[in-house]
Amino acid sequence: MLDLFAGCGGLTRGFVDEGDFRSSGAVEFDRSAAATYAANFDPTGTHTFAGDIADFRDVPPVDLVIGGPPCQGFSALGRRDPADVRNQLWREFVRVVRDSDARMFVFENVDRFAKTPEFDLLRAAAGEGGQLADFRTQVFRLNAADFGTPQKRIRTIIVGSRIGPVSAPVASHARRPTANLPRWVTLREAFLSGPVVLDPGVRDEWLPESFLDFQGRSVPGAFKLRDLHVTKRYDLTSEIRYAHIAPGQSRLQLPEDLQYPCWRRDPVGRSDVLGRLRWDEPGVTIRTEFFKPEKGRFLHPQWENGGDQVNRALTHAEAAVVQGFDDRHVWCGSKAEIARQIGNAVPPPLARAIARVVGDRLTAA
Repeated sequence: MLDLFAGCGGLTRGFVDEGDFRSSGAVEFDRSAAATYAANFDPTGTHTFAGDIADFRDVPPVDLVIGGPPCQGFSALGRRDPADVRNQLWREFVRVVRDSDARMFVFENVDRFAKTPEFDLLRAAAGEGGQLADFRTQVFRLNAADFGTPQKRIRTIIVGSRIGPVSAPVASHARRPTANLPRWVTLREAFLSGPVVLDPGVRDEWLPESFLDFQGRSVPGAFKLRDLHVTKRYDLTSEIRYAHIAPGQSRLQLPEDLQYPCWRRDPVGRSDVLGRLRWDEPGVTIRTEFFKPEKGRFLHPQWENGGDQVNRALTHAEAAVVQGFDDRHVWCGSKAEIARQIGNAVPPPLARAIARVVGDRLTAA
């Protein structure tokens, strides 16, 4: 398989975990993310293309192309500018699928991508008279929590095939437990009893001093997941502000003297800002600036009025666990670069579920 817009390799991690998939190449513009991908799946760095996909011309023949073009041009959190050049990157995806002679492709993007003109154009490309006329597409709207990720994250998945349709990915968890399915994985289970137990009292601030060579340039890393269990120092006013917010609450519950002036002018908007997570639910969608409490519902769930409190945002390690990564995955880059990689990643448990049905079709063909 070939992974386009590969990021840190969340999609590849899920497909490789299914056992029958092997990475033959990756394309990623962000050098630190490309280094992370290579550290996990391409130790020699020889088949990771760190550059603009428009310049990627030596396309290898593969069975499968996977990838998720940058979503900021479509995201409800962005400007949703129709002229955003990122909205056109799906065309490069189509070109590489054609040039690779792949039998199938998997295209991942944000939920609202299915409501854009680009969605219709992509499906038309895999229709009569299109560049991928021998492909037929299926569209799935999937919530990562339904597949064992401790996070509510909804994504549009388009599977293209010229060897026959795939079955719908089968959920492994449910919002409410049933006779056949356990409930969604909660943050308590993910942080305190999962494959990586994380101490909520962490106060480390810096990544270890470590570097590796990636394609002739030095890059920070490779860091293990526990190395990413880092936070930042907050001033006293911020800690007092965070201490007022119980699980499930947000900046709306702050007394007026702790509100920022802009919040006083807008007393009801942005209700998730400065929100605290709940132990017994999955997390919300991890974004690239999860380490800033003012950016969303990212305060640690540990809170007891008058008792033990953890008044900080999620650490990088916690955010990676919420995305479904375990301690096999290593990371390269600065704190800010790794945060961007984590926030942009496809959760590996979701990727595994997709890989299962794609693998079944490729095997049967």
